[in-house]
Amino acid sequence: MSPDFNITIPAVLRKAAKANPGVTAIDYMNTKISYRKLLELVDKCADSLLAIGVKPGSRVTICLPNIPQSVIAFYAVLSIGAVANMIHPLSAGPEIEFAVNVAKSNCLFVLDSFYDKTIGINCPTLKTIIYSSAGDYLAPITKFGFWLTQGRKIQKIGEKQCVMSWKTFMTGADDTLSQEKSESDPKHEAVILYSGGTSGKQKGIQLSHYNINALAKLTIQHGCPTLSAGDKMLAILPMFHGFGLGVCIHSSVYAGATIVLVPRFNADVCAKLIKKKKPAVIVGVPTLYEALLRNNRMKNVDCSCLKGAFAGGDTLPYEIKTAFDKCLKENNSSVLLREGYGLTECVTASALTPGDDYRKGSVGLPYEGITYKIVALDCENGPYTPLPAMTDGEIVLKGPTVMLGYLNEPEETARVLRIHEDGDTWLHTGDLGYMDQDGFIYFKSRIKRMIKCRGYSIYPSQIEAVLNAHPKVSMSCVIGVEDSYEMTKLKAFIVLKENVDKSDTNLLREEFFQYCRENIAKFSQPKIIEFPESLPMTKVGKIAYTQLK
Repeated sequence: MSPDFNITIPAVLRKAAKANPGVTAIDYMNTKISYRKLLELVDKCADSLLAIGVKPGSRVTICLPNIPQSVIAFYAVLSIGAVANMIHPLSAGPEIEFAVNVAKSNCLFVLDSFYDKTIGINCPTLKTIIYSSAGDYLAPITKFGFWLTQGRKIQKIGEKQCVMSWKTFMTGADDTLSQEKSESDPKHEAVILYSGGTSGKQKGIQLSHYNINALAKLTIQHGCPTLSAGDKMLAILPMFHGFGLGVCIHSSVYAGATIVLVPRFNADVCAKLIKKKKPAVIVGVPTLYEALLRNNRMKNVDCSCLKGAFAGGDTLPYEIKTAFDKCLKENNSSVLLREGYGLTECVTASALTPGDDYRKGSVGLPYEGITYKIVALDCENGPYTPLPAMTDGEIVLKGPTVMLGYLNEPEETARVLRIHEDGDTWLHTGDLGYMDQDGFIYFKSRIKRMIKCRGYSIYPSQIEAVLNAHPKVSMSCVIGVEDSYEMTKLKAFIVLKENVDKSDTNLLREEFFQYCRENIAKFSQPKIIEFPESLPMTKVGKIAYTQLK
């Protein structure tokens, strides 16, 4: 395996800063921070962490959106051999309490506007809270505009020994402490990310420097080998998510590219940024591309700057892919929207559709050094013999991006990380899929989402794919509900597109029942259809089907 993987994450930043000192590393609301300056800020932040008592091996919780402080704190924490515990900035108080306690964090970075969520949390190990403002790194005129529109509405926070502002924290650095910095073994824990929580309780996923470096290098190699110093990548996906951290942030640093930080997702803002910043790469979940297609600002935007456009985090509907490909072509781009597959347990993407060989329904080919196979669903204790091509089974994989394990969950870890007959550890994804004769992977559904109905095994995602293909449908979700006669029957929630006449829901319902009769096997047809205005979503933009249940 490449020796480039076997260094620490901050060592990658140091290499990028040495090679490209004057290149813009961060572009945040028109404030530009060079790689030289970023490294200075990271070192200063690292010294400040040591000054407040954070030590190698400590865990530090970062609860911030995509602002410069998030990037600075992340690399600084790792620079002193500590671990970054990444959580959603919109987390509620109990969620912050859970993440801090499960990781035994002694320091928490939080946004000033959300500081009140930390009041009253019971975290015995927590010693220091550092609050940041989204305006801290804005240019004076932009900062004044931010204060007028948002900043003055934020309640002032009284500083004390255990609660301090980012400015106070950063001026408390003691340069003499630099000698105490102790970067970790690259194979040791570096980052804790959290599962999306779509099918059960959240779990902390322990990832090493090696894992995330491997992801960054392989993503560039397979996705955008021409990405180079100064090229821009839109960092729309948040840093608490493996996709945002591993691809948008660290892959950019790996290439010496410029990270265009987007603190809050908004299709209008993203469309404007594509027009103004001319990024080389955009990465997002399918809902991003759907939103951009509906946004008038994308009309006549010159996309010739793009070297790559990638979707992941959820299944990319064929209709969205083809529509966005058409949009790109009309806007002078030669690239196609490419879908990847992965999960946080292997940082994020581990397979990607080739740019020149799209196969409908496929999530592509594995990255170099990552091996996939499909095994029988009932082989919990082996043997883990690969199934023949085109045969459904569980997707399992091995390679340099596979996690260390689940935090404080040895039984869950043993359930998904299993040693196979070859002596290697394989990640059991819990996903149903198959492989074709050429090694292309096809994802079908989460195995846990299987519904038993009249003796048949039904996978909701397959029904949702049919419903989503209907011209009037924006998104859908199918669940099983109890029934006194059939035990379980299928219920479909369908969010209609904005231009659909919703005045006669009975007529619409009959239209969809007829559509289902024509396109779905009888035993898999929904018996109940509802038309909600929206569907509940998880923090990473997936439909929270457990809430619908």
